[in-house]
Amino acid sequence: MTVKEAFTTMSYGPAPESAAPAEDWLRQHDGRFGVFVDGGWHAVDDTFEAVDPSTTAPIAAIAQAGADEVERAVDAARRALSDWQALGGHGRARFLYAIARQIQKRSRFLAVLETLDNGKPIRETRDLDIPLVARHFYHHAGWAQLLDRELADHEAVGVCGQIIPWNFPLLMLAWKVAPALATGNTVILKPAEFTSLTALAFAEICAEVGLPPGVFNLLTGDGRTGELIVRHEGIDKIAFTGSTEVGRLIREATAGSGKKLSLELGGKSPFVIFDDADLDAAVEGVVDAIWFNQGQVCCAGSRLLVQESVHDVVVEKLRERMERLRMGPPLDKAIDLGAIVASVQLERIRGLVDEGRAEGATCWQPSWACPTDGWFYPPTLFTNVEPASKLAQVEIFGPVLVTMTFRTPVEAVALANNTRYGLAASVWSENVNLALDIAPKLQAGVVWINCTNHFDAASGFGGYRESGFGREGGREGLFEYLKPAWRGTDDEPEVEIDSTAELSTAADPLALPGLDRTAKMYIGGKQKRPDGGNSYPVLGVDGSLIGHAGLGNRKDIRNAVEAARKAASWSSTTGHLRAQIVYFLAENLHSRRREFAQRIRTLTGEDDAQALREVDTAIHRLFTWAAWADKNDGAVHATPFRNVTLAMPEPWGILAITCPVAQPLLAFVSLIAPAIALGNRVVAVPSSRWPLLATDFYQVLETSDVPAGVVNIVTGDRAGLGRVLAEHDEVACLWSFGSREEAATAERLSIGNLKPVWSNGGRTRDWYDPRQGEGDDLRRWSTQIKNIWVPYGE
Repeated sequence: MTVKEAFTTMSYGPAPESAAPAEDWLRQHDGRFGVFVDGGWHAVDDTFEAVDPSTTAPIAAIAQAGADEVERAVDAARRALSDWQALGGHGRARFLYAIARQIQKRSRFLAVLETLDNGKPIRETRDLDIPLVARHFYHHAGWAQLLDRELADHEAVGVCGQIIPWNFPLLMLAWKVAPALATGNTVILKPAEFTSLTALAFAEICAEVGLPPGVFNLLTGDGRTGELIVRHEGIDKIAFTGSTEVGRLIREATAGSGKKLSLELGGKSPFVIFDDADLDAAVEGVVDAIWFNQGQVCCAGSRLLVQESVHDVVVEKLRERMERLRMGPPLDKAIDLGAIVASVQLERIRGLVDEGRAEGATCWQPSWACPTDGWFYPPTLFTNVEPASKLAQVEIFGPVLVTMTFRTPVEAVALANNTRYGLAASVWSENVNLALDIAPKLQAGVVWINCTNHFDAASGFGGYRESGFGREGGREGLFEYLKPAWRGTDDEPEVEIDSTAELSTAADPLALPGLDRTAKMYIGGKQKRPDGGNSYPVLGVDGSLIGHAGLGNRKDIRNAVEAARKAASWSSTTGHLRAQIVYFLAENLHSRRREFAQRIRTLTGEDDAQALREVDTAIHRLFTWAAWADKNDGAVHATPFRNVTLAMPEPWGILAITCPVAQPLLAFVSLIAPAIALGNRVVAVPSSRWPLLATDFYQVLETSDVPAGVVNIVTGDRAGLGRVLAEHDEVACLWSFGSREEAATAERLSIGNLKPVWSNGGRTRDWYDPRQGEGDDLRRWSTQIKNIWVPYGE
């Protein structure tokens, strides 16, 4: 036999990794674990089984934490908070560094334990998961060291409740715990009930390095434990990774609580192959995108979109590759696919595949059989899939790929964005101009070009739309665990509108009535009467009637959002053009500064100097945001790969703003200026008490070349209009600068499309203070970060 013949005919033999280190560790604990609270272990009577998915054999008894354990953990975390923050950045950096070193030293043990508990192949846990876990703690040790200098105007949020999924148990822990500890927070972590073992091992590492008691607390349990954490009043921040359905429940449960919230949810990521792509490389990318971790990945490339001319070739190559995939015991270093995490997940996959067949799609699976022991499911390929079918729209979270075709780049983008999710996407083309043109058009938080499933601690990860909000990793991920160091002052008042008051008339019964002065709304670049034809009185600070403003309703909001949608080209204009227009706004406002000052004086009772100060500060704001319009740069992340990782700030699209009562011109300008300067189209509800400053301002908009639909102004009941905006699915983000109750209502009603809601917690801002009136938080909240990974080299 020749060498060539031997090479082409040889078959893989078993290459088992020893489970002994993990089994010894389990025996040391008698296969039974409590909870880790306040630096020590505590037994819990109620337990459940951890099961090896590849054999279905029980491997440990895990504590089911209840209300008492949650209370104890919150108390420990609260008591530890001040000392942990007082330790300073350098002290925290040393602890994170020590944790990273211990993870490296125990990497093989942790990889084996993860595979036993989760069912994923040892090659993935050994070569990808555990090295990335260490990387996150190293990276955030660096941020802890630099925090006081780089983010001096921020402070820790407080006690953080973190709930993680079962698909990357230890890596998801690192994504959340490392930035939280680095920024001075204390943590209560709940791992998934299916996969708690590596989190328990991590708690031991925390004890070994001497992490102060209460800084990290671990509560195991099912969804009941998670709900107790989410609803506990003593927790300041909730970070959740999991399904969109549970994310909605958490958004609803935390609404109005004052808790900061970040959600990393489901996905249905497109994998786009153009006809000029390296098809062999693209097929390997597909294998990594959908059959990595058996497809149990939130950003799995589960929708394969192939240019029509190469579709048949790609499908044939995929089938050949699927035939050569190896499935078996996950501790075998020579296998590609391991086990599904649990029987309930396996049944879900089977059910969705059956529904796909019933819908008429063509199902293909390789000829080899799955192992009969354990929870296994073969790699599956569907063709002839309709874009609106359940297979193409529902997250399966298993090794199931659906294919569709497109003809043009425009069609590819439309098909890729035809989903309620927006977590990740992958684009394959040898034409880098085409790839970089397509990437910004995809509504996804991460886009990989000619690669897939790249992650790093230096690069943020997170979604658009119903894939959640917030970022994990990188500088942008730090802000999820920080808040501005300054505080708001008084509570923002509720505003009651009395629509029954009338304009005063002369005392003489024969005198003519006064002339009505009713300001119109501003929608789509035009002055519009309210849909209902109703108005309400605008009173001066002394109670005198100054005029009327339109009483907007749901239809007016709908019209304003429609006008903003039609102005979509504003979001793709250059920063230079936006800067010129915002400068022009400042110029035209300045030419009418005394007129606006007079209006402020009439409405609010401010003296001449203070009224002019408000106008001049508003002009200053416009100059500030005109300056930022072409300077809000992204970053090139220092990820340790042969690639450029571009962090690109992108406008939300349609941004809704409800404005506070006080400083009716300055607050209005301070809020809309960053939004439009950075590319958003705005639907604004101005001060309900004194809306006439905003309706006067639309005359400035009309003379300043602001395109129709970029700024839309709907006057009326701030609370009622805010509810409509929170419910509207085309509004991508809502800034609620109303009362605490209005912000809470907005958070509750935002679950339809899971839009982020930014509020000041119902507190007022000092709009004259540059930190509060033009600070970095306004710039950050005007955009979301998209990370684009671009490999280079041969």
